[in-house]
Amino acid sequence: MLPIRDDHPLRDLFAGVVENTFHEQIGLCEPRLTDYLADLMVEFLHIDTLNVIRRAHGKRPEQVAAMLAMVCGERPESAEERDCLMYRRIGDYSLFWSGLYPESLRRPRIRVGDLLLNYVEQGKHSYAAAARLTTDDTEPPASLLQSLSEEFEACVHGLGLVRRSWEDCAGEGGGELVY
Repeated sequence: MLPIRDDHPLRDLFAGVVENTFHEQIGLCEPRLTDYLADLMVEFLHIDTLNVIRRAHGKRPEQVAAMLAMVCGERPESAEERDCLMYRRIGDYSLFWSGLYPESLRRPRIRVGDLLLNYVEQGKHSYAAAARLTTDDTEPPASLLQSLSEEFEACVHGLGLVRRSWEDCAGEGGGELVY
């Protein structure tokens, strides 16, 4: 998977829509947080983003419940960094799907293991766990991960507004928003 360039128009579009939505409609003016959310949207353009978890365990989980089982399983001594990354990815996955595509979480045929899982609570918990396993000298810093945990519901709401915003743009133009 090739990363999307920093100067790619989609990155600019997502950054602008996220920043505007969070500042104007939610009143959340935290640039590091909105930058992270825009980057998250760009990262999730490639479903292979979950390969981070596959590399750690040899298979790609497609449910938060499966990701949690991997994190909670036996770990080698050098697991702190891996656990931090996995908790962060669980938070990212939970935030992305519950914010942008919550209807997909209600399809039991796809996510049978996740039926009883509360994505919002799990996302908050996962970001908080990742924050405890890192410092402010790392990327992303612990303080940003803690903010994602504390502001999880606002981020979910904001990403829903972001989706409506681009759907409204597509409707006005008479077609899909495609790059």
